[in-house]
Amino acid sequence: MPYDAALPVSSESERTRLGRFPTPVEHVGALDRPGSELWVKRDDLTHGGYGGNKVRKLEYVLAAARAKGFERVVTVGAAGSHHVLATTYFANQIGLRVEAVLVPQPRTTHVVEVLRAGVGLGLRCFPVTSWGAVPFVLAQRVAAGAAYIPVGGSSVLGSMGYVGAGLELAAQVRQGDLPEPDVCVVALGSGGTAAGLAAGFAAAGLATRVVGVCVSVPPWALRLLSLWLARACARRAGLRSPEASFGAMRRRLAIDTRFLGRGYGYSTSDGDAAAADARAAAGLVLDPTYTAKAFAAALWQVRSRRSRRVLYWHTLSSAPMEPLLEDAPSLDSLEPRLRRLLL
Repeated sequence: MPYDAALPVSSESERTRLGRFPTPVEHVGALDRPGSELWVKRDDLTHGGYGGNKVRKLEYVLAAARAKGFERVVTVGAAGSHHVLATTYFANQIGLRVEAVLVPQPRTTHVVEVLRAGVGLGLRCFPVTSWGAVPFVLAQRVAAGAAYIPVGGSSVLGSMGYVGAGLELAAQVRQGDLPEPDVCVVALGSGGTAAGLAAGFAAAGLATRVVGVCVSVPPWALRLLSLWLARACARRAGLRSPEASFGAMRRRLAIDTRFLGRGYGYSTSDGDAAAADARAAAGLVLDPTYTAKAFAAALWQVRSRRSRRVLYWHTLSSAPMEPLLEDAPSLDSLEPRLRRLLL
């Protein structure tokens, strides 16, 4: 029986199969401490062309847009948004065009490559100067006939992809691929991944708690959104109170704000050190916006011996960027309005 057979939204009519699952789990023994182990869930390997955590969400939200007869989708993200690039990459495969309202982001080589790759794949960009300007432009695009996909793909429907991921991990625990984790550490930007995992672990009967490492602001709003999504996903997965209550989700899902630093897109010294450790010990490549901060939090869990078994959920695609950049414009040939997004 497939790992997600228990999901009420797992029928082919409600899901476009894009990824390859299950993704592997690995023990990073070099970073263990006495009494505390570090494991990694390799969701960087969800797809050979462009992996990462967005694939699981897009299987549901893109299927819904196509089922409703839309020819275009519109979404939101920062200039170097992995979600925007992933949406463009996979929507192209099923005949949907993509628009995105983009906000500024601190410039790094990776951010520039992601923006260039999206444009090269046919992304139609609508740059704005701040998040406050997003709703007006977004409303215009929806009024023009595009289906709206929330930032990060973090709707209830999209987050159900990570309910399925929670069930997938439970199946791996049962078959002996890894011991049941005490805590699962994952980057939290829009909240959908962490929320879906919390609901999925509950549905699977795991005691594993989720720690969402906050990489954006404001943390209080992200906490409320994440808890709301977790409760909604738990109910959609068939759970009822008390398992699907806000109280139950608060016990399952915590938000760690200590590794945020200056804010979204800005690197931190803890993140830089964690990225070096991840590359040396596990061959993982991290980005400063999301995964470096999350891995730093996972290392803190291990080194402080707060948990016996720590699972870091790796959400950044490890697929090579070169094929995505073959038809991409150079930085200098990007429209000035796009270059101004790079702070």
